[in-house]
Amino acid sequence: MHEIEYEVHGDDMQFVEIILDPSEAVVAEAGGMMYMEQGIEMETIFGDGSQQSGGFLNSLLGAGKRMLVGESLFMTVFQNRSPRRTKVAFAAPYPGKIIPLHLQQIGGELIAQKDAFLCGAKGVSVGIAFQKKIGVGLFGGEGFIMERLQGDGWAFLHAGGTLLCRDLSPGETLRVDTGCVVAYTPSIDFDIQYVGKIKSALFGGEGLFFATLRGPGRVWLQSLPFSRMADRIVRASKVSGSGGREEGSMLGGLGGLLAGDNE
Repeated sequence: MHEIEYEVHGDDMQFVEIILDPSEAVVAEAGGMMYMEQGIEMETIFGDGSQQSGGFLNSLLGAGKRMLVGESLFMTVFQNRSPRRTKVAFAAPYPGKIIPLHLQQIGGELIAQKDAFLCGAKGVSVGIAFQKKIGVGLFGGEGFIMERLQGDGWAFLHAGGTLLCRDLSPGETLRVDTGCVVAYTPSIDFDIQYVGKIKSALFGGEGLFFATLRGPGRVWLQSLPFSRMADRIVRASKVSGSGGREEGSMLGGLGGLLAGDNE
């Protein structure tokens, strides 16, 4: 595993700047790079980003796992080929926080939602984790398959909005919205619980199911899931599209008709 240094910049729209010594490398998902200094070379690899020592068959297996998660079959390695220290930076895809995690310090493994992985030291493996409980797969918000990060170096995840990290003691349970779960250690028992009351399920606005996280272990939660933000944008665009420029007016659509917006 490559040892790397880093610094996270920004507040709501963050980016992580990684400092690479000669021959050090970082692996990232496609499209996340913000900038890189002279001396860094890019290489596309086939598979899950781990050390490519297992031959083509292992690379093919890793690529197949990534395809099941919905990711590209390829990842990009940024390696410092110069004799001096250089920097490469990766930007968050939407407002939120970048989470630096040293996998060795949390047991070498982490379960994360799809698309949470931003980048990591070369050697971090980005595979899949199947949900064994059918309820979690059907109603857990992320389906049967999530990302499994393995290794002993730095990995960087992205969470929407504000981040909350909680350590749960044995038997302690936390109920959260299914979309707010960013990641958790494998010792956490992840399950789904029905809201319980028909009126709450239909009119409460929180959906039919909660995610239940039972300790021991550590969980990372986000205050603004991307799906929630996208849904609000779509609904707002429909309102503005139907009412024209009078979005804040009590006249609403009538104001648009009087202004001649609807032809």
